[in-house]
Amino acid sequence: MLVKLLVLTLPLHFFFSCGDAFSYGSRPRSLGSTTHLRSTVSDDVMRSVTNIPSTSAPLSQNTFAGKVEQALMLRFKPSKIERVITSWRLAELGYEHREFVGDQQVPPITDAATSRCYQHAPSYVPGLKATAWWDNAGDELAWAKSLSKSFDSIRDEFTSVMSAPDKLSEGNNVWAGALSTDAESYGEGWKTLVLLNRGQWDENNAILFPATSRAINQSGAPVAEAFFASMKPQTSIKPHSDFTNFVLTSHLPLVIPENGNNKCRLSVGDETREWLEGKVILFDTSIYHDAINDSEEMRYILMLRVWHPDLTKEEIEALQFIYDCLEIPELLSDDPGTVFMAEQRAKMVKEFPLIGSQASGGFGGVKGGKKTKGKAKRKKGRK
Repeated sequence: MLVKLLVLTLPLHFFFSCGDAFSYGSRPRSLGSTTHLRSTVSDDVMRSVTNIPSTSAPLSQNTFAGKVEQALMLRFKPSKIERVITSWRLAELGYEHREFVGDQQVPPITDAATSRCYQHAPSYVPGLKATAWWDNAGDELAWAKSLSKSFDSIRDEFTSVMSAPDKLSEGNNVWAGALSTDAESYGEGWKTLVLLNRGQWDENNAILFPATSRAINQSGAPVAEAFFASMKPQTSIKPHSDFTNFVLTSHLPLVIPENGNNKCRLSVGDETREWLEGKVILFDTSIYHDAINDSEEMRYILMLRVWHPDLTKEEIEALQFIYDCLEIPELLSDDPGTVFMAEQRAKMVKEFPLIGSQASGGFGGVKGGKKTKGKAKRKKGRK
């Protein structure tokens, strides 16, 4: 009960939904309210830098954050997750990491006074490379190559569902807007359709888009979130950070109006590039970035948030455990039975929902000629 009460006292910023900034615990204090990333960002704020405070003191075990830290120490070898512990303590302190990262680009950027190559990460793991554009990701990363090969089937499925409103209505939170104050910089033109959120599959939407969901699952991508994102014509997304440096963002452009004519563009740091249909891109959204759809039609992409390649296996598992605790606070219970049930629940919600022929009939969940509405049936034994 104590853990539940502690969770209820957490700021809403702990609970970003998919499509907003992926962050676990920043509570802006040094810069005042969370409105500084709305429609405009001043140069002074964008180009400010901070110094990392000391995190040598353990967190109080009478707080939710302290209970999470204690659980991390018990579940993992502390020396293997030292950076995650530091990150969690920094979040509890309300620290927002701000740094000029131009020197980490290729070629290096040296003019900090005019550059936009600044990182803003309230959820910050020290020691991770901050590269605006991860070039050649589609050619060098096996999961990106796999997604690229699935482009035709993903796009065909997407356009088929989009052209069938009755099918689309079976989805969950279809084309939802940004739900948090901090995500208002995305603007009204930005909408999402979630497939995977913080490691948990949206069963309804996975059944609605089985080919896409399987392509993601089978690619081996170290994915934390996956969703379709739309952008209305003649709209823009203002310069902003997505707050977190331990995930990178990948786009598989599906429908790009006037493809190849530079009408739909994305800027990260000081470099602007155009989306090209079928070409996977990977970039760091803890660095200031913005986007524009300068065409007369909707733009659609498949967007993944993937764990940063510099993280170790143990660090990824520890970070996922933090998110699991935010969703299922019973993981922190003092009762072994409660913890066991919570662990089973955490495992269940992350299972890939399209097992066997469950969604073999294509979008809408058709099996044996009969349409299955709503959520697919659980495996035998689930409740």
